[in-house]
Amino acid sequence: MCRYRGAVLLVVAATPGELRGAAGASTLVCGVGPVEAAARTATALADLQPTAVLNVGLAGARHFTGIGFVVGSEAIYSDADDPYWIVLRLSPSERLARAARRALPDARFEPIGMTARVASSTGCEVEAMEGYSVLRAAALAGVPAVEVRVLANAVGEPDRAKWQLTDASDTLAAVLPRLIQEVSRA
Repeated sequence: MCRYRGAVLLVVAATPGELRGAAGASTLVCGVGPVEAAARTATALADLQPTAVLNVGLAGARHFTGIGFVVGSEAIYSDADDPYWIVLRLSPSERLARAARRALPDARFEPIGMTARVASSTGCEVEAMEGYSVLRAAALAGVPAVEVRVLANAVGEPDRAKWQLTDASDTLAAVLPRLIQEVSRA
């Protein structure tokens, strides 16, 4: 478990491969997609009672030019469109976002859209499938959270051979110890 001054950071990702590099940290494989991510994260938050959440994983970009990091400036729920019934946009913890940006000074800082269907997000350049759900579960539990993604492919690219999943996953694994350490200190 990653502790710093008594704090416990929970590192959440959709798949075990996205958590390579998180050795020694408290981790959760939340599953792929919004429903699995919300349910498993909420359960883990109740059981583990962490003081912060770092959601990591791979993502696509509408104008993909290569592997790179994105720290979410907000999480957007792209599968809903009526703010009367649900919060559609969530901001990350400012202190955790600053820490993530210190660990990844070249990372982009922009909104990340979440959708259950690939290439269905709107109003953002970056798309993933779990971030909003993880941040929403954390917000409801009163736990600060931030989302960090590694761009691996163009959103909607039908040729999976063009997706750089292995390289992006290796890139995430290489920086995850530094990212965890910095966010743990925030």
